[in-house]
Amino acid sequence: MWEPVDQTMDFCHDRSSGEHYENYCRRRKLFPREAGVRMQTLLLFGLAGFLAQLVDGSLGMAFGVTATTTLVTVGTAPAVASAAVHLAEVGTSLASGVSHWRFRNIDWRTVGILALPGAIGAVLGAYVLTSLSTESASVWITTILLVLGLYVLIRFAFLKLGKLITNKRPGAKFLGPLGLVAGFVDASGGGGWGPVATTTLLSSGRLEPRKVVGSVDTSEFIVALAASVGFFFSLSSEHDLNYTVVAGLMIGGVLAAPVAAWLVRRMPPRILGAAAGGLIVFTNARTLLTTSGAGTTLTISVLVAIVALWAAGLTAAVRSVRAEKRLNALVGEDGQTEEPAKLPTS
Repeated sequence: MWEPVDQTMDFCHDRSSGEHYENYCRRRKLFPREAGVRMQTLLLFGLAGFLAQLVDGSLGMAFGVTATTTLVTVGTAPAVASAAVHLAEVGTSLASGVSHWRFRNIDWRTVGILALPGAIGAVLGAYVLTSLSTESASVWITTILLVLGLYVLIRFAFLKLGKLITNKRPGAKFLGPLGLVAGFVDASGGGGWGPVATTTLLSSGRLEPRKVVGSVDTSEFIVALAASVGFFFSLSSEHDLNYTVVAGLMIGGVLAAPVAAWLVRRMPPRILGAAAGGLIVFTNARTLLTTSGAGTTLTISVLVAIVALWAAGLTAAVRSVRAEKRLNALVGEDGQTEEPAKLPTS
Protein backbone atom coordinates (compact mmCIF):
# COMPACT_ATOMS: atom_id res chain seq x y z
CA MET A 1 0.00 0.00 0.00
CA TRP A 2 1.43 3.36 -1.06
CA GLU A 3 1.53 6.10 1.57
CA PRO A 4 -0.86 8.98 0.66
CA VAL A 5 1.58 11.77 1.48
CA ASP A 6 1.81 14.20 -1.43
CA GLN A 7 4.73 16.21 -0.08
CA THR A 8 6.67 13.08 0.75
CA MET A 9 5.87 11.71 -2.71
CA ASP A 10 7.17 14.85 -4.42
CA PHE A 11 10.21 14.76 -2.19
CA CYS A 12 10.89 11.17 -3.11
CA HIS A 13 10.64 11.85 -6.84
CA ASP A 14 13.13 14.68 -6.49
CA ARG A 15 16.31 12.70 -7.23
CA SER A 16 18.47 15.64 -6.10
CA SER A 17 17.46 14.89 -2.52
CA GLY A 18 20.43 12.55 -2.16
CA GLU A 19 21.10 8.83 -1.92
CA HIS A 20 20.19 8.66 1.78
CA TYR A 21 16.66 9.94 1.17
CA GLU A 22 16.24 7.85 -1.97
CA ASN A 23 16.95 4.71 0.04
CA TYR A 24 14.43 5.93 2.63
CA CYS A 25 11.79 6.28 -0.06
CA ARG A 26 12.53 2.85 -1.49
CA ARG A 27 12.16 1.22 1.92
CA ARG A 28 8.81 2.93 2.43
CA LYS A 29 7.66 2.03 -1.13
CA LEU A 30 7.15 5.59 -2.27
CA PHE A 31 7.93 4.96 -5.95
CA PRO A 32 4.59 3.77 -7.40
CA ARG A 33 5.50 4.83 -10.92
CA GLU A 34 8.67 2.77 -10.78
CA ALA A 35 6.63 -0.20 -9.57
CA GLY A 36 4.34 0.22 -12.57
CA VAL A 37 7.31 0.26 -14.91
CA ARG A 38 8.69 -2.88 -13.29
CA MET A 39 5.35 -4.65 -13.77
CA GLN A 40 5.23 -3.61 -17.43
CA THR A 41 8.80 -4.85 -17.87
CA LEU A 42 7.91 -8.15 -16.21
CA LEU A 43 4.89 -8.68 -18.47
CA LEU A 44 6.71 -7.60 -21.65
CA PHE A 45 9.71 -9.85 -21.13
CA GLY A 46 7.44 -12.60 -19.83
CA LEU A 47 5.72 -12.59 -23.22
CA ALA A 48 9.10 -12.47 -24.97
CA GLY A 49 10.30 -15.41 -22.88
CA PHE A 50 7.14 -17.41 -23.62
CA LEU A 51 7.44 -16.95 -27.39
CA ALA A 52 11.19 -17.56 -27.39
CA GLN A 53 10.86 -20.77 -25.37
CA LEU A 54 7.94 -21.95 -27.52
CA VAL A 55 10.26 -21.83 -30.52
CA ASP A 56 13.32 -23.08 -28.63
CA GLY A 57 11.56 -25.98 -26.95
CA SER A 58 9.95 -27.20 -30.15
CA LEU A 59 12.82 -26.60 -32.58
CA GLY A 60 15.82 -26.74 -30.25
CA MET A 61 17.09 -23.19 -30.80
CA ALA A 62 16.47 -19.43 -30.72
CA PHE A 63 15.76 -18.62 -27.03
CA GLY A 64 19.17 -17.09 -26.42
CA VAL A 65 19.40 -15.42 -29.81
CA THR A 66 15.92 -13.92 -29.54
CA ALA A 67 16.17 -12.79 -25.93
CA THR A 68 19.70 -11.38 -26.25
CA THR A 69 18.76 -9.49 -29.41
CA THR A 70 15.80 -7.96 -27.57
CA LEU A 71 17.97 -6.83 -24.65
CA VAL A 72 20.71 -5.40 -26.85
CA THR A 73 18.10 -3.57 -28.93
CA VAL A 74 16.84 -1.72 -25.85
CA GLY A 75 20.37 -0.64 -24.95
CA THR A 76 21.72 -3.38 -22.69
CA ALA A 77 25.47 -4.05 -22.83
CA PRO A 78 26.21 -7.33 -24.68
CA ALA A 79 27.93 -8.97 -21.70
CA VAL A 80 25.09 -8.02 -19.34
CA ALA A 81 22.48 -9.16 -21.88
CA SER A 82 24.14 -12.56 -22.28
CA ALA A 83 24.49 -12.94 -18.50
CA ALA A 84 20.80 -12.11 -17.94
CA VAL A 85 19.64 -14.50 -20.66
CA HIS A 86 21.76 -17.38 -19.37
CA LEU A 87 20.53 -16.82 -15.83
CA ALA A 88 16.96 -17.00 -17.13
CA GLU A 89 17.84 -20.11 -19.16
CA VAL A 90 18.77 -21.96 -15.97
CA GLY A 91 15.06 -22.02 -15.16
CA THR A 92 13.68 -22.37 -18.67
CA SER A 93 16.04 -25.18 -19.70
CA LEU A 94 15.28 -27.10 -16.50
CA ALA A 95 11.54 -26.85 -17.15
CA SER A 96 12.07 -27.74 -20.80
CA GLY A 97 14.18 -30.78 -19.87
CA VAL A 98 11.54 -32.08 -17.46
CA SER A 99 8.85 -31.61 -20.10
CA HIS A 100 10.88 -33.40 -22.79
CA TRP A 101 11.59 -36.23 -20.31
CA ARG A 102 7.86 -36.68 -19.74
CA PHE A 103 7.28 -36.94 -23.49
CA ARG A 104 10.31 -39.26 -23.97
CA ASN A 105 12.14 -36.87 -26.27
CA ILE A 106 15.59 -37.35 -24.64
CA ASP A 107 18.56 -39.54 -25.50
CA TRP A 108 20.38 -39.53 -22.14
CA ARG A 109 23.66 -40.81 -23.57
CA THR A 110 23.81 -37.77 -25.85
CA VAL A 111 22.98 -35.45 -22.96
CA GLY A 112 25.69 -36.94 -20.76
CA ILE A 113 28.43 -36.60 -23.37
CA LEU A 114 27.33 -33.19 -24.66
CA ALA A 115 26.76 -31.35 -21.37
CA LEU A 116 30.22 -31.36 -19.73
CA PRO A 117 32.22 -30.04 -22.72
CA GLY A 118 29.40 -27.54 -23.27
CA ALA A 119 29.78 -26.28 -19.70
CA ILE A 120 33.54 -25.85 -20.13
CA GLY A 121 33.03 -23.97 -23.38
CA ALA A 122 30.38 -21.75 -21.76
CA VAL A 123 32.71 -20.69 -18.93
CA LEU A 124 35.46 -19.87 -21.43
CA GLY A 125 32.98 -17.97 -23.60
CA ALA A 126 31.77 -15.90 -20.65
CA TYR A 127 35.31 -14.80 -19.84
CA VAL A 128 36.02 -13.98 -23.49
CA LEU A 129 32.85 -11.90 -23.93
CA THR A 130 33.61 -9.77 -20.88
CA SER A 131 37.10 -8.96 -22.15
CA LEU A 132 37.24 -9.27 -25.96
CA SER A 133 35.18 -8.46 -29.05
CA THR A 134 33.73 -11.38 -31.02
CA GLU A 135 32.64 -9.48 -34.16
CA SER A 136 35.14 -11.11 -36.56
CA ALA A 137 34.37 -14.61 -35.27
CA SER A 138 30.64 -13.88 -35.48
CA VAL A 139 30.75 -13.49 -39.27
CA TRP A 140 32.54 -16.83 -39.71
CA ILE A 141 30.24 -18.69 -37.32
CA THR A 142 27.13 -17.16 -38.89
CA THR A 143 28.26 -18.28 -42.34
CA ILE A 144 28.80 -21.85 -41.13
CA LEU A 145 25.38 -21.93 -39.46
CA LEU A 146 23.76 -20.54 -42.60
CA VAL A 147 25.23 -23.35 -44.72
CA LEU A 148 24.28 -26.02 -42.18
CA GLY A 149 20.76 -24.61 -41.89
CA LEU A 150 20.33 -24.71 -45.65
CA TYR A 151 21.47 -28.33 -45.65
CA VAL A 152 18.99 -29.25 -42.91
CA LEU A 153 16.14 -27.53 -44.77
CA ILE A 154 16.94 -29.35 -48.02
CA ARG A 155 17.50 -32.69 -46.26
CA PHE A 156 14.17 -32.82 -44.48
CA ALA A 157 12.02 -30.94 -46.99
CA PHE A 158 13.14 -32.04 -50.44
CA LEU A 159 14.71 -35.52 -50.16
CA LYS A 160 12.80 -38.41 -51.71
CA LEU A 161 10.75 -40.71 -49.54
CA GLY A 162 12.88 -43.10 -47.58
CA LYS A 163 14.78 -43.50 -44.35
CA LEU A 164 15.94 -40.15 -43.01
CA ILE A 165 17.58 -41.24 -39.75
CA THR A 166 20.55 -43.61 -39.55
CA ASN A 167 20.84 -46.28 -36.87
CA LYS A 168 24.31 -45.14 -35.76
CA ARG A 169 24.06 -42.85 -32.74
CA PRO A 170 26.58 -40.00 -32.34
CA GLY A 171 29.71 -40.93 -30.37
CA ALA A 172 31.93 -39.12 -27.87
CA LYS A 173 34.45 -38.06 -30.54
CA PHE A 174 31.63 -36.23 -32.30
CA LEU A 175 29.67 -34.89 -29.31
CA GLY A 176 32.63 -33.74 -27.19
CA PRO A 177 34.06 -31.13 -29.60
CA LEU A 178 30.52 -30.16 -30.62
CA GLY A 179 29.59 -29.38 -27.01
CA LEU A 180 32.78 -27.40 -26.43
CA VAL A 181 32.30 -25.22 -29.52
CA ALA A 182 28.55 -24.79 -28.99
CA GLY A 183 29.02 -23.81 -25.34
CA PHE A 184 31.70 -21.26 -26.22
CA VAL A 185 29.61 -19.72 -29.01
CA ASP A 186 26.55 -19.65 -26.76
CA ALA A 187 28.17 -17.70 -23.94
CA SER A 188 30.37 -15.42 -26.04
CA GLY A 189 27.62 -14.59 -28.53
CA GLY A 190 24.61 -14.36 -26.22
CA GLY A 191 23.08 -17.42 -27.85
CA GLY A 192 24.10 -20.26 -30.09
CA TRP A 193 23.88 -23.49 -28.11
CA GLY A 194 20.77 -24.52 -30.03
CA PRO A 195 21.83 -23.28 -33.49
CA VAL A 196 25.24 -24.97 -33.28
CA ALA A 197 24.33 -28.20 -31.44
CA THR A 198 20.87 -28.76 -32.95
CA THR A 199 21.99 -27.86 -36.46
CA THR A 200 25.00 -30.18 -36.37
CA LEU A 201 23.08 -33.10 -34.84
CA LEU A 202 20.22 -32.70 -37.30
CA SER A 203 22.60 -32.56 -40.25
CA SER A 204 24.38 -35.73 -39.05
CA GLY A 205 21.13 -37.68 -39.32
CA ARG A 206 22.13 -39.94 -36.41
CA LEU A 207 19.24 -39.08 -34.09
CA GLU A 208 15.53 -38.46 -34.50
CA PRO A 209 14.76 -34.72 -34.75
CA ARG A 210 12.52 -34.79 -31.65
CA LYS A 211 15.30 -36.46 -29.64
CA VAL A 212 17.83 -33.99 -30.99
CA VAL A 213 15.65 -31.14 -29.72
CA GLY A 214 14.95 -32.79 -26.37
CA SER A 215 18.58 -33.77 -25.74
CA VAL A 216 19.99 -30.37 -26.71
CA ASP A 217 17.42 -28.53 -24.58
CA THR A 218 18.08 -30.76 -21.57
CA SER A 219 21.87 -30.42 -21.75
CA GLU A 220 21.42 -26.65 -22.02
CA PHE A 221 20.59 -26.54 -18.29
CA ILE A 222 24.19 -27.46 -17.41
CA VAL A 223 25.55 -25.06 -20.03
CA ALA A 224 23.39 -22.14 -18.82
CA LEU A 225 24.36 -22.82 -15.21
CA ALA A 226 28.07 -22.87 -16.09
CA ALA A 227 27.77 -19.68 -18.16
CA SER A 228 25.98 -17.91 -15.30
CA VAL A 229 28.80 -18.85 -12.91
CA GLY A 230 31.35 -17.61 -15.45
CA PHE A 231 29.58 -14.27 -15.85
CA PHE A 232 29.20 -13.91 -12.08
CA PHE A 233 32.97 -14.01 -11.59
CA SER A 234 33.96 -12.11 -14.74
CA LEU A 235 31.48 -9.20 -14.88
CA SER A 236 32.80 -5.96 -13.40
CA SER A 237 31.03 -4.22 -10.53
CA GLU A 238 29.52 -1.49 -12.72
CA HIS A 239 27.53 -4.06 -14.71
CA ASP A 240 24.25 -4.58 -12.85
CA LEU A 241 21.72 -7.20 -13.92
CA ASN A 242 18.07 -6.23 -14.24
CA TYR A 243 16.48 -9.05 -12.27
CA THR A 244 12.98 -7.99 -13.36
CA VAL A 245 13.97 -8.79 -16.94
CA VAL A 246 15.53 -12.09 -15.83
CA ALA A 247 12.36 -13.01 -13.91
CA GLY A 248 10.13 -12.15 -16.88
CA LEU A 249 12.15 -14.25 -19.32
CA MET A 250 12.29 -17.14 -16.87
CA ILE A 251 8.58 -17.14 -15.99
CA GLY A 252 7.50 -16.90 -19.63
CA GLY A 253 9.92 -19.65 -20.65
CA VAL A 254 8.82 -22.00 -17.86
CA LEU A 255 5.16 -21.58 -18.85
CA ALA A 256 5.93 -22.34 -22.50
CA ALA A 257 8.14 -25.39 -21.85
CA PRO A 258 5.41 -28.09 -21.57
CA VAL A 259 3.59 -26.72 -24.62
CA ALA A 260 6.77 -26.86 -26.69
CA ALA A 261 7.61 -30.39 -25.51
CA TRP A 262 4.13 -31.58 -26.50
CA LEU A 263 4.47 -29.86 -29.88
CA VAL A 264 7.79 -31.54 -30.74
CA ARG A 265 6.29 -34.93 -29.80
CA ARG A 266 3.36 -34.49 -32.17
CA MET A 267 5.19 -32.87 -35.08
CA PRO A 268 6.46 -35.28 -37.81
CA PRO A 269 10.27 -35.36 -38.28
CA ARG A 270 10.13 -33.97 -41.82
CA ILE A 271 8.10 -30.92 -40.79
CA LEU A 272 10.17 -30.36 -37.65
CA GLY A 273 13.43 -30.58 -39.59
CA ALA A 274 12.19 -28.26 -42.34
CA ALA A 275 10.95 -25.73 -39.78
CA ALA A 276 14.25 -25.83 -37.88
CA GLY A 277 16.30 -25.52 -41.06
CA GLY A 278 14.31 -22.54 -42.27
CA LEU A 279 14.63 -20.84 -38.90
CA ILE A 280 18.41 -21.34 -38.93
CA VAL A 281 18.76 -19.94 -42.46
CA PHE A 282 16.54 -16.91 -41.81
CA THR A 283 18.14 -16.01 -38.45
CA ASN A 284 21.73 -16.27 -39.62
CA ALA A 285 21.12 -14.63 -42.99
CA ARG A 286 19.60 -11.65 -41.21
CA THR A 287 22.57 -11.47 -38.84
CA LEU A 288 25.05 -11.73 -41.70
CA LEU A 289 23.30 -8.99 -43.69
CA THR A 290 23.18 -6.71 -40.67
CA THR A 291 26.84 -7.14 -39.72
CA SER A 292 28.00 -6.68 -43.32
CA GLY A 293 26.15 -3.35 -43.62
CA ALA A 294 23.87 -4.42 -46.47
CA GLY A 295 21.31 -1.90 -47.67
CA THR A 296 17.66 -2.05 -46.74
CA THR A 297 16.53 -3.08 -50.24
CA LEU A 298 19.04 -5.92 -50.46
CA THR A 299 18.25 -7.12 -46.94
CA ILE A 300 14.50 -7.19 -47.54
CA SER A 301 14.92 -8.92 -50.92
CA VAL A 302 17.14 -11.66 -49.50
CA LEU A 303 14.91 -12.27 -46.48
CA VAL A 304 11.77 -12.41 -48.63
CA ALA A 305 13.48 -14.98 -50.88
CA ILE A 306 14.44 -17.04 -47.82
CA VAL A 307 10.88 -16.92 -46.49
CA ALA A 308 9.63 -18.10 -49.90
CA LEU A 309 12.14 -20.98 -49.85
CA TRP A 310 11.14 -21.79 -46.28
CA ALA A 311 7.44 -21.86 -47.23
CA ALA A 312 8.19 -24.08 -50.22
CA GLY A 313 10.19 -26.41 -47.99
CA LEU A 314 7.41 -26.69 -45.42
CA THR A 315 4.89 -27.33 -48.20
CA ALA A 316 7.09 -30.07 -49.64
CA ALA A 317 7.56 -31.58 -46.18
CA VAL A 318 3.81 -31.67 -45.54
CA ARG A 319 3.20 -33.34 -48.90
CA SER A 320 5.92 -35.91 -48.17
CA VAL A 321 4.40 -36.70 -44.77
CA ARG A 322 1.00 -37.25 -46.35
CA ALA A 323 2.52 -39.47 -49.03
CA GLU A 324 4.37 -41.48 -46.37
CA LYS A 325 1.14 -41.98 -44.41
CA ARG A 326 -0.66 -43.21 -47.53
CA LEU A 327 2.24 -45.57 -48.27
CA ASN A 328 2.30 -46.93 -44.72
CA ALA A 329 -1.44 -47.52 -44.86
CA LEU A 330 -0.97 -49.72 -47.94
CA VAL A 331 1.93 -51.72 -46.49
CA GLY A 332 1.37 -54.44 -43.88
CA GLU A 333 3.67 -55.31 -41.01
CA ASP A 334 5.44 -57.88 -43.19
CA GLY A 335 6.30 -55.22 -45.71
CA GLN A 336 3.92 -56.59 -48.37
CA THR A 337 1.25 -54.52 -50.02
CA GLU A 338 -2.17 -55.42 -48.76
CA GLU A 339 -4.57 -56.81 -51.36
CA PRO A 340 -8.01 -55.29 -51.70
CA ALA A 341 -10.76 -57.18 -49.92
CA LYS A 342 -12.67 -59.55 -52.20
CA LEU A 343 -16.41 -59.29 -52.57
CA PRO A 344 -18.33 -62.26 -51.18
CA THR A 345 -19.62 -64.69 -53.80
CA SER A 346 -22.98 -66.37 -53.71
